[in-house]
Amino acid sequence: MTIPLEDNAGDVISKAQRGLGISDSELAERSGVSPQAVRQARSGEAEATALEKIAPVLQLDPRALTDLANAAYKPDVREIDGLAMFNTRYGDMTVNAYLVWDPQSHAAVAFDTGADCGEMLETMEREHLQVQLILLTHSHPDHIEDLQRLQKATGAPVYISGHESASGAEPIEEGREFSAGALHIRSLLTWGHSRGGMTFFVTGLTTPIAVVGDAIFAGSMGGGNVSYSDAVQTNAEKILTLPDETIICPGHGPLTTVGNEKAHNPFFALSFRA
Repeated sequence: MTIPLEDNAGDVISKAQRGLGISDSELAERSGVSPQAVRQARSGEAEATALEKIAPVLQLDPRALTDLANAAYKPDVREIDGLAMFNTRYGDMTVNAYLVWDPQSHAAVAFDTGADCGEMLETMEREHLQVQLILLTHSHPDHIEDLQRLQKATGAPVYISGHESASGAEPIEEGREFSAGALHIRSLLTWGHSRGGMTFFVTGLTTPIAVVGDAIFAGSMGGGNVSYSDAVQTNAEKILTLPDETIICPGHGPLTTVGNEKAHNPFFALSFRA
């Protein structure tokens, strides 16, 4: 299944502008480009020279932003046994949910439900999985639309950050640890996009996994709906300090890795390249 990047260069510029509170006119003045060039950048039509001038004002990496604009970034992630992604339609967008399981014991954990958990339930039956936990990255409706159905089908307990709520879910704080078969899971508070956004770091398979919700995407991030500065900071400090080989499982867009995003994400590459 090929899933396109969630955001293009124009989306990244728009998120950075909103987060930093920089208007089109201010961005044009500070970058030395015309207001028309700023509008073109947000529409994804700017030339590389304009992007290179705009990026530093928005605290973005010019090279990574230009690569994104040229469709030159395609994260390369190898599949591993014990991880399945489910991509479902919610309104005019698609959203991801995940199953992670121990191939030996078949003990499994579900992360979010997406808009429809039907395919997830089919995978559970086909792989003979026993879902022992349902962990929610955050409470935005697109991510938990089918929670009641999944909870009824599995009988598994549901957990969510104590800073948010979902029907039938028990609140947890950062640092809570879980296990399922050989899997070990640690919760990391990566808020900013949502008040209680939680990343779940999973070890026990051949490669570590981070299920991040809308904290970070391949080549972008979820945006600071609650706090842009905290979204950037927690992503950098808690997700991008995980081992480079860690597979990032985002709420939208394709799988990526920590190493990929440190090198190619316009929001973060400048810091990690320095």
